[in-house]
Formats: sequence, structure tokens, C-alpha cells
Amino acid sequence: MRRRADARVARPAPRGTTTLARALSKRGLASRAEAIALIVDGRVRIAGRVVRDPGVAVVPETLEVAIDGESRRAPAWRTVALHKPRGVVTTRRDTAGRPTVYDLLAPLGHGLAPAGRLDLASSGLLVCTNDTQLAAWLTDPAHAVEKEYAVTVRGRVTTSTVEALDAGIDDDGERLRAASIAVRKVSARETHLVVVLREGRNREIRRLFQAAGHEVTRLLRVRIGALTLGTLAPGHWMDIRREMVERYFPGYSGGRSRVSPRSTPAR
Repeated sequence: MRRRADARVARPAPRGTTTLARALSKRGLASRAEAIALIVDGRVRIAGRVVRDPGVAVVPETLEVAIDGESRRAPAWRTVALHKPRGVVTTRRDTAGRPTVYDLLAPLGHGLAPAGRLDLASSGLLVCTNDTQLAAWLTDPAHAVEKEYAVTVRGRVTTSTVEALDAGIDDDGERLRAASIAVRKVSARETHLVVVLREGRNREIRRLFQAAGHEVTRLLRVRIGALTLGTLAPGHWMDIRREMVERYFPGYSGGRSRVSPRSTPAR
């Protein structure tokens, strides 16, 4: 029975919705596997009715759900800009015991989750939200949301290397190509660059420069859309107000928001 439930979770949800199991996970009520088990066991109710299908489509922002008879209302809308430090992973749980973005977000409540990822050795701007429609829009490659990075690599990056990377490379069956690459400072020891991506493949910048014989030693995300990292310190966050979301992310029409002037440690 659980295998059948797991299969149902895999089917796509209609636009603007997500599966019940994913909604419970995104709210921080359970891991995805735990949510499936709760649902299949008949411990989850929507509008007073038991739901046993983990793949049923729901609108997370308006979902009223009860687990074991206890109501779990949707938290108030919240979105923050977080400066992820190096050495922090973006998974909910880490088997190696390393600190996670969720550890930084825990004091804020509201079921926040990162829209996208940065790898362990990278740092910089993450948008964290409980608005699943915003998160889905930001991470959909079709919307080509620009992400800008300050990058340092070993060795001197030549003009011909930049031209080759601009043209794109094939790596492990994937076509890797930055939207733009600009050299800011160069020496025999290292090169500082600004790289802009419009679709973020796994470790794309590191793979691009590795293919050209240059190891990335520092990677800092400084911009997503029109939202910039500015002087936000590592481990700190800023609230994004709803009425300014469309200004920061042109093309998005699902909400509005603005970053508050205050900066607060996330831990």
C-alpha cells in the first residue's frame, strides 16, 4: 500500500499547488518520508476528512490540516534574504552532522525553506520563503532568473579562456554556459571574476572553471534578480516585504514585497 502511495506522490501537481506530502514537509511538520507515512496511516485530515493519498494536490498557503487531531494552520506569509555562510548545507538534515540552513532559520519559525541551493563551500544570498509559488517560480529554469556571483579562481584566466567559457562547454552530458563572465582583477596567482547565471545546474561555475584548468577557491552569490546581498553579514537575514517581491523579481506576478532596513542574526 505504501509503495502505491509513493508512486502517487510522483505525479505532477497542477500549477499553483503541490502534493500534500510536500506541503507538510515544506511547513517543517515532518520529513517527506514521515509525511507520507502519516498520510497513509490515516493520521492526516483536511477540512475534517481523512486523506490517505500523499499525492493529492493542495494549495499550501491556504491549507488547513490536522495531524492526530491537532490543527496545523498555515503560518503567516514570510520571506527573508539570508547570507549563507561557508560550511553550511542547504539540506534539511545532514547525516554528517554539519550545520544546515534550517538551523539558521529555526528561530524565525514560519516554515521557511530556501528557494534553491548553494553548495557547502559556497556562500552568499539565499531567498528563504514559505510561499511555495514564489519558490517554484524562482527555481524554474524557464524564468531565467539571473544570479550573480563573485568568483575567485587559481591562476591567470586569459581572454581566450573567457571566450571559450562564454561559448559554453559540454560536461558529463550537460551543456554548461554562463550568461556572462567578466574579469575584475588578474594576477599570476589568481583571478577575480563576476559570473552571471540564468539557469543553475549543479556546481555549474565550479565545473566550468575546472574544465578550463582553474580551481574555484571562493564563490559568493551577490545577487538574485534585482535583490542584492549588500552588506548583509554571514549568518544574518533581512525580511522581504510582500509588496516588493515583484520589484526584486521582475516577471513574477504572485505577490509583492520589500526588504526591511534591519539586519538580524539568524542564530
